[in-house]
Amino acid sequence: MKFDVLTLFPEMFQGFLSSSIMKRAIERKKVSVSVVDIREYSTDKHRTVDDAPYGGGGGMVLKPEPLFHAVEDITRGDTESPHVVMMSPQGEPLTQKKVESLARHPRLVLMCGHYEGFDERIREHLVDEEVSVGDYVLTGGELPAMVVMDSVIRLIPGVLGNESSAVQDSFATGLLEYPHYTRPAEFRGWTVPDVLLSGNHAQIDRWRRRESLKRTAARRPDLLEFAELTDEDRNYLLDLKKKQGQTEG
Repeated sequence: MKFDVLTLFPEMFQGFLSSSIMKRAIERKKVSVSVVDIREYSTDKHRTVDDAPYGGGGGMVLKPEPLFHAVEDITRGDTESPHVVMMSPQGEPLTQKKVESLARHPRLVLMCGHYEGFDERIREHLVDEEVSVGDYVLTGGELPAMVVMDSVIRLIPGVLGNESSAVQDSFATGLLEYPHYTRPAEFRGWTVPDVLLSGNHAQIDRWRRRESLKRTAARRPDLLEFAELTDEDRNYLLDLKKKQGQTEG
């Protein structure tokens, strides 16, 4: 899979691309990343990439020419158009389903904004979709682009040491992940649940599923509306509600 990142601050990606899972994915040739400085495609000697908005108002707006030229240059000769994604607070929220959708594209161009935003013609004629990492304001699109890359690359086969890790992560199943424990079995009087030490994998799987349901119901009950639940899951959740009602009563 290939990523192209269009940014005004390419130096921000140096540490990110040379550490942890990103570094491993690149070294294993599971992914390639090209960080493109938008200023290289400005049309004047001052490397201008922004200008004041028509109609007045505060802030500066990214000009269309540099971004159009950048995308056209890096995709020249390609037989298939890449999927161009704008990092924007106006975009579709980044969920695990959205991550899975993005991971189906062999090449993603991630566009990082700054200042007051993008010229609207970029949105209308260059971008395939807009993605938001949350309902809050950041200085630019670089951090959101890193979030998108990290979440997508985890799904590429061969990137993670344990392929089941991505499947079991929170949100991958529509639920929050169950609790984890490791050695020692007892620490300061706090013990690991007996079922995890039993060696009975069927009971362990059942315990993990129920703990995942319990945690989701307590912390993110909105996720249960869209999660794929079995009859056993629903009965367990009903029992949880009854016990909670009795406790509150």
